[in-house]
Amino acid sequence: MKISFITTIFNEEGTIGRFLDSLLIQTRMPEEIIIVDGGSRDNTVQEIEKWKTRKKIKNFKVLVKRGNRSVGRNEAIRHTSGEIIVCSDSGNILDKDWLKNIIEPFKKKDIDVVAGYYKGKAENVFQKCVIPYALVMSDQVNPQNFLPATRSVAFTKVIWKKVGGFDEKLSHNEDYAFAKALQKIKAHIVLREDAIVYWIPRDTFRQAFVMMFRFAYGDAEARIWRPKVFLVFIRYVLALILLVNFFISRSEQILEFITFILILYIVWSVRKNYRYVKDVRAVIILPLLQFTADCAVILGTSTGILSLYNFKVRQWKDKMTTIL
Repeated sequence: MKISFITTIFNEEGTIGRFLDSLLIQTRMPEEIIIVDGGSRDNTVQEIEKWKTRKKIKNFKVLVKRGNRSVGRNEAIRHTSGEIIVCSDSGNILDKDWLKNIIEPFKKKDIDVVAGYYKGKAENVFQKCVIPYALVMSDQVNPQNFLPATRSVAFTKVIWKKVGGFDEKLSHNEDYAFAKALQKIKAHIVLREDAIVYWIPRDTFRQAFVMMFRFAYGDAEARIWRPKVFLVFIRYVLALILLVNFFISRSEQILEFITFILILYIVWSVRKNYRYVKDVRAVIILPLLQFTADCAVILGTSTGILSLYNFKVRQWKDKMTTIL
């Protein structure tokens, strides 16, 4: 069973060394490593070449292919010679037994995909607060419906071909779309919780907003509609209706009701995630992150829908131009 490890990179000069070092100490090394750079404007590729020379690594290729992560992953896989493709994202740190554990299930011939797990590696209280907004926490994992993410995944090249690879039209959340496509063709997916990758959370509210905006935009772009997103929109539509009624009527009862609901929402935002942080400072950070996430979801989803609509309009114009 030949294993090919792939990843994509873009402007990773400051973090690529840490990632590659964690790959180098794996208790089971891949037979080949293929990295595709999406056109970095910094010294990422040069840093990798220095690292490669210093560590004297064989069967290690660095390719340059401008495009999004889907383009890069497909390009990397096309250059592999292994039957099993193992993938992680370059901003992560791999547990030393990650590769050994994630390929273990392939000893059974009917396995198509192994979903590894991931944990946040926080260095401060803010990062601890961000983790529940970005990852599936361990107490929420259901092995029956846990979908793989490119942070930690392995799959056969056969199933990659069967599903048509990663959708190169998608620049965000392409791995979730890939996972849903695998699910649609009834690929045999298993969860391996001990195949762990450590994810470094965002450091600021601005960075957290951008991350969540991209998640929401990517979902809309890929036509993935999550129930939680609808709930966010419903909450704020109702809040807007209440505010409009208050400004029209100047009713103290409505104002008291709005204040009561706001307090409940703040308490709920702390209560649902405080157990993952356990730091009194989270009482301030978690509500602010909740409102940040709400704004990111509303703006990201709306922008994604508009871009989808504009794309359809362009397609229609192109079709009409061709006909005429």
